[in-house]
Amino acid sequence: MVGVSAVQAEQPPGCVEVSVGGYKAPDYGCLSQQMGNNPEGATAAQKNQEAMNDPVNKRPPNQLGLATPAATSTRMGNTFGTSVKPQRPAPTVGTSPLLIGK
Repeated sequence: MVGVSAVQAEQPPGCVEVSVGGYKAPDYGCLSQQMGNNPEGATAAQKNQEAMNDPVNKRPPNQLGLATPAATSTRMGNTFGTSVKPQRPAPTVGTSPLLIGK
């Protein structure tokens, strides 16, 4: 007769999925641990950390939240460089469908 520990040793480590009232709930801790053992994930995290280590004065202005001439030109429309008020479409004058027939 094979003991319980011998049977568990033969099975590959996996995650248990629990079903309660028809709703399946996976073991997120186990899934996270399985995903954490990815060797490519470590290199991706290292590259991400290296990208974050760029000096602030070397980053483009849009990554720092600063206005760029292109973004300001888009926001201002055809008044860029000529007015402090941005271009806005003419207000529309319409009638309410609730007032028709009164």
